[in-house]
Amino acid sequence: GFIFQVTSFHGVAVRSLSTSSPHDHPEHGRLVYKGNLAKTVLGVKFFSYSTSIFNLFMMPYIMLKSGIGVESLLVQAAFYGLIGVFTFVTPVTLHILTKGYVIRLYYKDEVDTYTAITYNAILAEKATVFHQKDVKIPDITKMFTTFYAKTKSMLVNPTLFPNPQDYNHLMGYDKSSFLKFEELEEVKEAD
Repeated sequence: GFIFQVTSFHGVAVRSLSTSSPHDHPEHGRLVYKGNLAKTVLGVKFFSYSTSIFNLFMMPYIMLKSGIGVESLLVQAAFYGLIGVFTFVTPVTLHILTKGYVIRLYYKDEVDTYTAITYNAILAEKATVFHQKDVKIPDITKMFTTFYAKTKSMLVNPTLFPNPQDYNHLMGYDKSSFLKFEELEEVKEAD
């Protein structure tokens, strides 16, 4: 009897876990996309930030112990420059490159709006709400931009959309092909 109770309890726990995902946000709509590099992006940014903080705290100690403060101005400038690159430039560059990486994308059918979840500068999740008509595709392919939502660049991987129709609607491909078909019909009628 005891083993049966444990098994049935375990079954209930598994069922309740599978019905509610930690990414369910009914206020945002249905989840249409989940980026597979979210943990990697967060980990790299966290590592970069932590090494920068470590550098800031260690700099006075290194200067004191190495006697670099007594050396020439040129050596001091080179040292501060090198530490500055690793302390400030690397995290800022990483943030600029990854700020548009979409972790999750939700869609509300009834109002045709999307909510893109990205990481902000302090590694917290940030929600950006935009309408499908706000989506602009860059004229030339950009490395870290799939589309612009108003003016904000967003990066998604088209192959990670479980339903390709969701990606086509996001990008407006479903509308443009319909317009092209209508234009083709008008040309046929004119002839």
